[in-house]
Amino acid sequence: MTAPTDTAGLELISTAVLLLGRDQRILYANPAAEHLLAQSKRQLEAARLSDILRDSERLAPALALALAHRSSYTEQELELHLASKQNGSSRLLVNCTVSFLEGHAINDAQLIMELRHIDQQLKIAREAKIAEQNQANRELVRNLAHEIKNPLGGIRGAAQLLEAELSSPQLTEYTQVIIAEADRLQNLVNKLLTPHKLPRYVATDIHRVLDHVLQLLKNEFGATHTLTPDFDVSLPEVECDGEQITQVLLNIARNACQSTAAVTSPRVTLRSRVARQVVLAKRRYRMALEIAVIDNGTGIPHEIRDRIFYPLFTTRNDGTGSGLGLSIAQTFVAQHYGAIEVDSEPGHTEFRVILPFTHPTEPPADGSHVERSTS
Repeated sequence: MTAPTDTAGLELISTAVLLLGRDQRILYANPAAEHLLAQSKRQLEAARLSDILRDSERLAPALALALAHRSSYTEQELELHLASKQNGSSRLLVNCTVSFLEGHAINDAQLIMELRHIDQQLKIAREAKIAEQNQANRELVRNLAHEIKNPLGGIRGAAQLLEAELSSPQLTEYTQVIIAEADRLQNLVNKLLTPHKLPRYVATDIHRVLDHVLQLLKNEFGATHTLTPDFDVSLPEVECDGEQITQVLLNIARNACQSTAAVTSPRVTLRSRVARQVVLAKRRYRMALEIAVIDNGTGIPHEIRDRIFYPLFTTRNDGTGSGLGLSIAQTFVAQHYGAIEVDSEPGHTEFRVILPFTHPTEPPADGSHVERSTS
């Protein structure tokens, strides 16, 4: 293969590309490789390949043959593991091509490695299936919202009456939380009952949303759970409906806290990062926002993983779960042109909400409409 003389063309492609020296030191990684290998460019370009990928019996021979014979070798359905992760999310299933570089390569690179993520195709098919369900989900949720609206007003009124009877400021602080949350839920119910009044996008500091979510979780679970923020504070503002995204993260995080109730030392982490080279609603974005909710609970059984976003689906047998939390979260994220990804095994479950920082003017792939704020 003729050696590339610069990396400009490699920066834009969706295939993960690494340029390697003779000692298998990484000399260049494109943005798609950063995303696939969950490492920054600086981290990748300071490491040997064996520092990044481990436990592959087929990769090392392909590299050695390509270098020895000055040719290309391809491995199909190659299973790799990220050395930086110690759980099920470390697994990568890829088609890998390793080629010898002829001529003067960038930084004296000898090999070019191309990694195509096989799971990406499965992800696209799964997202298409979920998109077909979104419209039916929204109709069901709107019907249920009618049933919620009146009791919600009663809760708010009772909290106001209780507040008037309380003399202690410490106690009225709790009634204020009830009233504020009732108002927020009332706004959400009103949106669910108004089919054409959907998200209003406003430039939002996502960490203000995350701080609010974390505070609500501490009020509810702080006595029993370790709740940890892991934020990249350098992230830019994101165009979103702050109330809807708050509800998305609360629904996911409350599920995480409930699923860890039986664990000896329950932990839930909220993490914000940049996701690179992602496809959302059939559009490619060079950068997007990724918010992860990570817990150390019992995990989601594989056989039910595709059903957890169905309306009214719940694994709780005590009658306390409505089965609507993840369905509503999925609907709101789809209306934001985003996606929710899930990795789970015993001891580690990770929900990732991925949103574009800005939005195109066309409707998302599932047919949802959007409303951009002019304020």
